[in-house]
Amino acid sequence: MAGLDQPSPWWSPARHADRKPFLTARGAITRAVRAWFEEQGFAEVETGILQVSPGNEIHLHAPRTELTRGDGARATRYLRTSPEFAAKKLLATGEARIFEFARVFRDRERGDLHLPEFTMLEWYRAQASYDEVMADTIVVIAHAAQATGIGRFSFRGKTADPFAEPEMLTVAQAFERFAGIDLLATIRNGAGDRASLAAAARGRVRISDDDTWSDIFSKVLVEHVEPHLGQGRLTVLFEYPAPEAALARTKAADPRVAERFEVYACGVELANGFGELTDAAEQRRRFESDMDEKQRRYGERYPLDEEFLAAVAAMPPSSGVALGFDRLVMLAAGALRVDQVVWTPPAGET
Repeated sequence: MAGLDQPSPWWSPARHADRKPFLTARGAITRAVRAWFEEQGFAEVETGILQVSPGNEIHLHAPRTELTRGDGARATRYLRTSPEFAAKKLLATGEARIFEFARVFRDRERGDLHLPEFTMLEWYRAQASYDEVMADTIVVIAHAAQATGIGRFSFRGKTADPFAEPEMLTVAQAFERFAGIDLLATIRNGAGDRASLAAAARGRVRISDDDTWSDIFSKVLVEHVEPHLGQGRLTVLFEYPAPEAALARTKAADPRVAERFEVYACGVELANGFGELTDAAEQRRRFESDMDEKQRRYGERYPLDEEFLAAVAAMPPSSGVALGFDRLVMLAAGALRVDQVVWTPPAGET
């Protein structure tokens, strides 16, 4: 039994009864979203969790394990941070529309909006622009709200109408509006100029001597921009700066920005989408640069998935989205934390 000063375990009947309405809502949302994708001609896929590389982004961390082959040889594998690498290999096979409710894993992440194991709803359209998958995202969020009958999302004193026309805001517009910073003036030749952004952001965020351009960008985004997003209605934040879009293609009309967007509700990031990069040489260059930075910061690096890089060269022009399904359920069900909307929280977390 739990001690008098300890909360009861998640599997206690009383605590489960408190969570059951959220779990029932999760089932309704899952059915509604799955039905919509099937109506649109998407194939539901299941991709492997154990990967040669979990992803090559600087700040994402993955649990690792070791497999023992029949001959006794050992091989390092990682629990994926996203199904993206496997999904893009399927695009290279000729699959045109795919989606997955994927179990993914991210270490060093805890909190009301983070669990080390969670569900990512991810989908891809071949021969589609990122405007098309942006529109998909708004529809999926509305279907989730409709499935529970909720008319307005609420979280930490903020509200958003999931059925209203979303606010469309470029990252540059957001930085100018909420932080008074001309962000694009700090990007030259596709890279961030650290000195110019540091000068523009001084007095707005705390800047350390070893902060990179990306660090300063993230601080301004988190402290000054994100709290204002998704208030009253959804916000689509798009045209991310090129240095912040590791797997997205840059815009032909302005190489300072990339075809990346995020969708927010009540200040909560729900989805992250790309017009996918299909230049394998450029993708390799970005990965190697990011792994060098990961090594500098964290003393570790992940290997490159050579099959993935080969698939990038073979896949058609495509766009895709990763949506935090547990967060969407949390908002659509009226929960306060993501651990309330998962059937069995990760071991040892609650």
